[in-house]
Amino acid sequence: MTLHARLVVTRPAFTLDITLEVAPGEVVALLGPNGAGKTTALRALAGLLALSEGEIVLDGRPLHTLPAEHRPIGMVFQDYLLFPHLSALDNVAFGPRCQGASRAEARRTAAELLERVGLAAHAAARPRQLSGGQAQRVALARALAVRPRLLLLDEPLAALDAHTRLEIRSRLRRHLADFDGATVLVTHDPLDAMVLADRLIVIEHGAIVQQGAPGEVARRPRTDYVARLVGLNLYRGLGDGARIKVGELAFSTVEQVEGPAFVAFSPAAVALYRTRPDGSPRNLWRARIDGIERHGDNVRVHLEGPITAVADITPAAVAELDLAPGREVWASLKAAETHAYPA
Repeated sequence: MTLHARLVVTRPAFTLDITLEVAPGEVVALLGPNGAGKTTALRALAGLLALSEGEIVLDGRPLHTLPAEHRPIGMVFQDYLLFPHLSALDNVAFGPRCQGASRAEARRTAAELLERVGLAAHAAARPRQLSGGQAQRVALARALAVRPRLLLLDEPLAALDAHTRLEIRSRLRRHLADFDGATVLVTHDPLDAMVLADRLIVIEHGAIVQQGAPGEVARRPRTDYVARLVGLNLYRGLGDGARIKVGELAFSTVEQVEGPAFVAFSPAAVALYRTRPDGSPRNLWRARIDGIERHGDNVRVHLEGPITAVADITPAAVAELDLAPGREVWASLKAAETHAYPA
Protein backbone atom coordinates (compact mmCIF):
# COMPACT_ATOMS: atom_id res chain seq x y z
CA MET A 1 0.00 0.00 0.00
CA THR A 2 1.13 3.54 -0.76
CA LEU A 3 -0.86 4.80 2.23
CA HIS A 4 -1.58 3.09 5.54
CA ALA A 5 -3.21 5.26 8.20
CA ARG A 6 -4.89 4.72 11.54
CA LEU A 7 -6.58 7.99 12.32
CA VAL A 8 -7.85 8.63 15.84
CA VAL A 9 -8.99 12.17 16.66
CA THR A 10 -10.75 12.63 19.99
CA ARG A 11 -12.88 15.65 20.80
CA PRO A 12 -15.26 16.26 23.73
CA ALA A 13 -18.37 15.06 21.88
CA PHE A 14 -16.88 13.13 18.95
CA THR A 15 -14.24 10.53 18.18
CA LEU A 16 -12.93 9.62 14.74
CA ASP A 17 -11.35 6.15 14.67
CA ILE A 18 -10.74 4.72 11.21
CA THR A 19 -8.07 2.81 9.30
CA LEU A 20 -7.34 3.69 5.67
CA GLU A 21 -5.27 1.77 3.16
CA VAL A 22 -4.85 3.10 -0.37
CA ALA A 23 -2.89 1.35 -3.13
CA PRO A 24 -0.67 3.10 -5.70
CA GLY A 25 -2.82 4.78 -8.33
CA GLU A 26 -6.03 4.08 -6.38
CA VAL A 27 -8.72 6.71 -5.76
CA VAL A 28 -10.65 6.23 -2.51
CA ALA A 29 -13.73 8.34 -1.76
CA LEU A 30 -14.85 9.07 1.80
CA LEU A 31 -18.63 9.41 2.00
CA GLY A 32 -20.88 10.10 4.95
CA PRO A 33 -23.47 12.48 6.39
CA ASN A 34 -22.55 15.88 7.80
CA GLY A 35 -20.52 15.50 10.97
CA ALA A 36 -19.47 11.93 10.19
CA GLY A 37 -15.74 12.76 10.27
CA LYS A 38 -14.79 12.91 6.59
CA THR A 39 -13.16 16.34 6.66
CA THR A 40 -11.56 15.57 10.02
CA ALA A 41 -9.89 12.54 8.40
CA LEU A 42 -8.67 14.62 5.45
CA ARG A 43 -7.26 17.35 7.69
CA ALA A 44 -5.52 14.75 9.86
CA LEU A 45 -3.88 13.22 6.77
CA ALA A 46 -2.75 16.67 5.65
CA GLY A 47 -1.22 17.48 9.03
CA LEU A 48 -3.68 20.31 9.66
CA LEU A 49 -5.13 18.44 12.63
CA ALA A 50 -3.15 16.50 15.22
CA LEU A 51 -3.84 12.82 15.85
CA SER A 52 -4.87 11.73 19.33
CA GLU A 53 -3.62 8.23 18.48
CA GLY A 54 -2.56 6.28 15.42
CA GLU A 55 -0.12 6.72 12.57
CA ILE A 56 0.16 7.81 8.95
CA VAL A 57 2.63 5.84 6.83
CA LEU A 58 3.19 6.81 3.18
CA ASP A 59 5.49 4.69 1.01
CA GLY A 60 6.81 3.11 4.20
CA ARG A 61 7.69 6.49 5.73
CA PRO A 62 5.94 7.77 8.89
CA LEU A 63 4.30 11.14 8.24
CA HIS A 64 2.40 11.78 11.44
CA THR A 65 5.50 13.17 13.16
CA LEU A 66 6.13 15.67 10.34
CA PRO A 67 4.61 19.17 10.10
CA ALA A 68 2.18 19.74 7.24
CA GLU A 69 4.70 21.64 5.09
CA HIS A 70 7.12 18.69 5.10
CA ARG A 71 4.62 16.04 4.03
CA PRO A 72 4.67 14.95 0.34
CA ILE A 73 1.00 15.81 0.00
CA GLY A 74 -0.99 17.86 -2.49
CA MET A 75 -4.39 19.21 -1.48
CA VAL A 76 -7.29 20.69 -3.43
CA PHE A 77 -9.58 22.63 -1.09
CA GLN A 78 -13.32 22.99 -1.61
CA ASP A 79 -12.99 26.72 -2.39
CA TYR A 80 -9.63 26.18 -4.17
CA LEU A 81 -7.93 28.98 -2.13
CA LEU A 82 -5.91 30.31 -5.06
CA PHE A 83 -3.71 33.31 -4.31
CA PRO A 84 -5.73 36.24 -5.74
CA HIS A 85 -2.69 38.43 -6.47
CA LEU A 86 -0.85 35.74 -8.49
CA SER A 87 -1.41 34.56 -12.05
CA ALA A 88 -2.48 30.98 -12.73
CA LEU A 89 1.12 30.19 -13.67
CA ASP A 90 2.54 31.65 -10.46
CA ASN A 91 -0.13 29.94 -8.35
CA VAL A 92 1.01 26.60 -9.72
CA ALA A 93 4.70 27.54 -9.43
CA PHE A 94 4.32 28.48 -5.77
CA GLY A 95 4.77 24.92 -4.43
CA PRO A 96 7.96 24.09 -6.36
CA ARG A 97 9.44 27.46 -5.33
CA CYS A 98 8.75 26.60 -1.67
CA GLN A 99 10.56 23.30 -2.24
CA GLY A 100 13.66 25.13 -3.42
CA ALA A 101 13.24 25.11 -7.19
CA SER A 102 14.57 28.12 -9.08
CA ARG A 103 12.04 30.59 -10.45
CA ALA A 104 12.66 29.41 -14.01
CA GLU A 105 12.37 25.73 -13.07
CA ALA A 106 9.20 26.29 -11.04
CA ARG A 107 7.55 28.23 -13.86
CA ARG A 108 8.56 25.54 -16.37
CA THR A 109 6.93 22.88 -14.19
CA ALA A 110 3.84 25.08 -13.80
CA ALA A 111 3.57 25.65 -17.56
CA GLU A 112 3.74 21.90 -18.20
CA LEU A 113 0.97 21.23 -15.69
CA LEU A 114 -1.26 24.00 -17.05
CA GLU A 115 -0.78 22.47 -20.49
CA ARG A 116 -1.79 19.09 -19.10
CA VAL A 117 -5.01 20.44 -17.60
CA GLY A 118 -5.83 22.40 -20.74
CA LEU A 119 -5.16 25.91 -19.41
CA ALA A 120 -1.94 26.94 -21.14
CA ALA A 121 -3.77 29.87 -22.75
CA HIS A 122 -4.82 31.16 -19.31
CA ALA A 123 -1.39 31.11 -17.67
CA ALA A 124 -1.34 34.90 -17.18
CA ALA A 125 -4.90 35.14 -15.84
CA ARG A 126 -5.59 36.04 -12.20
CA PRO A 127 -8.09 33.86 -10.27
CA ARG A 128 -10.88 36.46 -10.58
CA GLN A 129 -10.60 36.16 -14.38
CA LEU A 130 -11.11 32.38 -14.34
CA SER A 131 -14.37 30.46 -14.45
CA GLY A 132 -15.16 28.00 -11.65
CA GLY A 133 -14.06 25.05 -13.75
CA GLN A 134 -10.82 26.76 -14.74
CA ALA A 135 -10.05 27.68 -11.12
CA GLN A 136 -10.61 24.05 -10.10
CA ARG A 137 -8.10 22.88 -12.71
CA VAL A 138 -5.53 25.46 -11.58
CA ALA A 139 -5.99 24.22 -8.00
CA LEU A 140 -5.43 20.64 -9.18
CA ALA A 141 -2.32 21.65 -11.12
CA ARG A 142 -1.01 23.49 -8.04
CA ALA A 143 -1.54 20.38 -5.91
CA LEU A 144 0.29 18.19 -8.45
CA ALA A 145 3.17 20.66 -8.87
CA VAL A 146 4.80 19.56 -5.60
CA ARG A 147 5.01 15.98 -6.98
CA PRO A 148 2.97 14.56 -4.11
CA ARG A 149 2.68 10.89 -3.22
CA LEU A 150 -0.72 11.55 -1.62
CA LEU A 151 -3.38 13.74 -3.22
CA LEU A 152 -6.23 14.99 -1.02
CA LEU A 153 -9.40 16.40 -2.60
CA ASP A 154 -11.97 18.15 -0.37
CA GLU A 155 -15.31 18.40 -2.23
CA PRO A 156 -13.42 19.39 -5.42
CA LEU A 157 -16.57 19.86 -7.53
CA ALA A 158 -18.94 21.35 -4.94
CA ALA A 159 -18.43 24.97 -6.04
CA LEU A 160 -19.34 24.28 -9.69
CA ASP A 161 -22.69 24.66 -11.40
CA ALA A 162 -24.37 21.51 -12.75
CA HIS A 163 -23.28 21.97 -16.38
CA THR A 164 -19.64 22.74 -15.51
CA ARG A 165 -19.59 19.91 -12.99
CA LEU A 166 -20.37 17.35 -15.70
CA GLU A 167 -17.42 18.44 -17.84
CA ILE A 168 -14.94 18.89 -14.99
CA ARG A 169 -15.87 15.55 -13.40
CA SER A 170 -14.91 13.80 -16.62
CA ARG A 171 -11.65 15.76 -16.92
CA LEU A 172 -10.77 15.13 -13.27
CA ARG A 173 -11.25 11.40 -13.69
CA ARG A 174 -8.72 11.39 -16.54
CA HIS A 175 -6.18 13.41 -14.51
CA LEU A 176 -6.56 11.11 -11.50
CA ALA A 177 -6.01 8.08 -13.74
CA ASP A 178 -2.58 9.50 -14.65
CA PHE A 179 -1.55 10.00 -11.00
CA ASP A 180 0.51 7.09 -9.63
CA GLY A 181 0.24 8.02 -5.94
CA ALA A 182 -2.66 7.53 -3.53
CA THR A 183 -5.74 9.75 -3.79
CA VAL A 184 -8.29 10.36 -1.04
CA LEU A 185 -11.44 12.25 -2.03
CA VAL A 186 -14.13 13.65 0.28
CA THR A 187 -17.53 14.28 -1.29
CA HIS A 188 -21.22 14.49 -0.41
CA ASP A 189 -22.24 13.71 -4.00
CA PRO A 190 -22.73 9.99 -4.72
CA LEU A 191 -22.31 10.55 -8.46
CA ASP A 192 -18.92 12.22 -7.94
CA ALA A 193 -17.88 9.27 -5.79
CA MET A 194 -19.17 6.64 -8.24
CA VAL A 195 -17.45 8.26 -11.24
CA LEU A 196 -14.16 9.32 -9.66
CA ALA A 197 -13.39 6.60 -7.11
CA ASP A 198 -12.14 3.04 -7.41
CA ARG A 199 -13.34 2.30 -3.87
CA LEU A 200 -15.82 3.88 -1.47
CA ILE A 201 -15.43 4.14 2.30
CA VAL A 202 -18.58 5.18 4.14
CA ILE A 203 -18.10 6.87 7.53
CA GLU A 204 -20.83 7.43 10.10
CA HIS A 205 -20.30 8.75 13.64
CA GLY A 206 -16.53 8.62 13.20
CA ALA A 207 -16.37 4.94 12.19
CA ILE A 208 -16.29 3.01 8.91
CA VAL A 209 -19.66 1.32 8.34
CA GLN A 210 -19.13 0.03 4.79
CA GLN A 211 -16.49 -0.06 2.09
CA GLY A 212 -15.99 -1.64 -1.30
CA ALA A 213 -16.15 -1.02 -5.03
CA PRO A 214 -18.82 1.53 -6.01
CA GLY A 215 -20.99 -1.09 -7.71
CA GLU A 216 -20.88 -3.40 -4.69
CA VAL A 217 -21.77 -0.63 -2.23
CA ALA A 218 -24.64 0.48 -4.48
CA ARG A 219 -26.00 -3.07 -4.78
CA ARG A 220 -25.64 -3.98 -1.11
CA PRO A 221 -26.12 -0.96 1.17
CA ARG A 222 -25.66 -1.72 4.87
CA THR A 223 -27.05 1.42 6.53
CA ASP A 224 -30.02 3.72 5.96
CA TYR A 225 -27.65 6.51 4.93
CA VAL A 226 -26.07 4.40 2.18
CA ALA A 227 -29.48 3.18 1.02
CA ARG A 228 -30.72 6.77 0.68
CA LEU A 229 -27.48 7.69 -1.06
CA VAL A 230 -27.96 5.09 -3.79
CA GLY A 231 -31.76 5.45 -3.87
CA LEU A 232 -32.95 2.13 -2.43
CA ASN A 233 -35.46 0.99 0.16
CA LEU A 234 -33.52 -1.03 2.75
CA TYR A 235 -34.72 -3.23 5.61
CA ARG A 236 -33.03 -5.52 8.12
CA GLY A 237 -34.76 -8.77 8.94
CA LEU A 238 -34.33 -12.49 9.46
CA GLY A 239 -33.76 -14.79 6.50
CA ASP A 240 -35.27 -18.26 6.14
CA GLY A 241 -34.21 -19.39 2.71
CA ALA A 242 -36.01 -17.33 0.08
CA ARG A 243 -38.08 -15.41 2.64
CA ILE A 244 -36.93 -12.43 4.71
CA LYS A 245 -39.06 -11.60 7.75
CA VAL A 246 -39.22 -7.82 8.32
CA GLY A 247 -41.57 -6.97 11.16
CA GLU A 248 -45.06 -8.10 10.12
CA LEU A 249 -44.03 -8.74 6.51
CA ALA A 250 -42.24 -11.70 4.98
CA PHE A 251 -40.55 -10.74 1.70
CA SER A 252 -40.19 -13.39 -0.97
CA THR A 253 -36.81 -13.06 -2.64
CA VAL A 254 -34.75 -14.78 -5.29
CA GLU A 255 -31.59 -15.05 -3.16
CA GLN A 256 -31.45 -17.57 -0.32
CA VAL A 257 -30.30 -16.13 3.01
CA GLU A 258 -30.29 -17.76 6.44
CA GLY A 259 -30.17 -15.69 9.62
CA PRO A 260 -29.78 -11.88 9.91
CA ALA A 261 -30.31 -10.37 6.47
CA PHE A 262 -30.88 -7.19 4.51
CA VAL A 263 -33.49 -6.85 1.78
CA ALA A 264 -33.31 -3.91 -0.63
CA PHE A 265 -35.34 -2.79 -3.62
CA SER A 266 -35.69 0.21 -5.88
CA PRO A 267 -38.58 2.66 -5.42
CA ALA A 268 -39.31 2.14 -9.12
CA ALA A 269 -39.98 -1.56 -8.44
CA VAL A 270 -42.97 -0.78 -6.17
CA ALA A 271 -46.37 -0.88 -7.89
CA LEU A 272 -49.37 0.88 -6.32
CA TYR A 273 -53.09 -0.01 -6.55
CA ARG A 274 -56.26 1.55 -5.11
CA THR A 275 -57.80 -1.92 -4.60
CA ARG A 276 -56.21 -5.27 -3.90
CA PRO A 277 -54.72 -6.49 -7.21
CA ASP A 278 -55.94 -9.67 -8.88
CA GLY A 279 -53.81 -12.78 -8.67
CA SER A 280 -51.40 -13.38 -5.82
CA PRO A 281 -48.37 -11.08 -5.98
CA ARG A 282 -45.50 -12.56 -3.98
CA ASN A 283 -44.99 -9.38 -1.96
CA LEU A 284 -48.12 -7.38 -1.15
CA TRP A 285 -49.01 -5.03 1.70
CA ARG A 286 -51.51 -2.34 2.65
CA ALA A 287 -50.09 1.16 3.07
CA ARG A 288 -51.15 4.76 3.64
CA ILE A 289 -49.75 7.64 1.57
CA ASP A 290 -47.76 9.94 3.84
CA GLY A 291 -46.61 12.38 1.15
CA ILE A 292 -46.17 12.95 -2.57
CA GLU A 293 -43.35 14.91 -4.21
CA ARG A 294 -41.79 15.48 -7.60
CA HIS A 295 -38.68 13.35 -8.15
CA GLY A 296 -36.94 13.98 -11.47
CA ASP A 297 -39.36 13.00 -14.25
CA ASN A 298 -41.41 10.84 -11.86
CA VAL A 299 -43.36 11.27 -8.65
CA ARG A 300 -42.11 9.88 -5.35
CA VAL A 301 -44.81 8.53 -3.05
CA HIS A 302 -43.95 8.08 0.63
CA LEU A 303 -45.74 5.13 2.21
CA GLU A 304 -46.44 4.22 5.81
CA GLY A 305 -47.70 0.88 7.08
CA PRO A 306 -46.03 -2.32 8.21
CA ILE A 307 -42.89 -0.77 6.66
CA THR A 308 -41.96 2.77 5.68
CA ALA A 309 -41.13 2.84 1.96
CA VAL A 310 -40.97 5.08 -1.10
CA ALA A 311 -42.36 4.28 -4.54
CA ASP A 312 -41.55 6.10 -7.80
CA ILE A 313 -44.40 6.24 -10.30
CA THR A 314 -45.33 8.40 -13.29
CA PRO A 315 -47.42 11.59 -13.03
CA ALA A 316 -50.01 9.83 -15.19
CA ALA A 317 -50.28 7.00 -12.65
CA VAL A 318 -50.80 9.54 -9.84
CA ALA A 319 -53.70 11.06 -11.75
CA GLU A 320 -55.18 7.71 -12.81
CA LEU A 321 -55.11 6.33 -9.27
CA ASP A 322 -56.24 9.67 -7.79
CA LEU A 323 -53.51 9.49 -5.17
CA ALA A 324 -53.34 11.97 -2.31
CA PRO A 325 -51.82 12.09 1.19
CA GLY A 326 -53.84 9.99 3.63
CA ARG A 327 -55.18 7.62 0.95
CA GLU A 328 -55.02 3.87 1.55
CA VAL A 329 -53.33 1.88 -1.23
CA TRP A 330 -51.96 -1.58 -1.91
CA ALA A 331 -48.26 -1.88 -2.68
CA SER A 332 -46.73 -4.85 -4.46
CA LEU A 333 -43.25 -5.95 -5.37
CA LYS A 334 -42.00 -8.84 -7.50
CA ALA A 335 -39.60 -11.25 -5.82
CA ALA A 336 -37.22 -10.77 -8.76
CA GLU A 337 -37.04 -7.04 -7.99
CA THR A 338 -35.69 -7.60 -4.47
CA HIS A 339 -32.09 -8.08 -3.47
CA ALA A 340 -31.33 -10.05 -0.27
CA TYR A 341 -27.94 -10.55 1.39
CA PRO A 342 -26.50 -11.39 4.83
CA ALA A 343 -26.51 -8.63 7.45
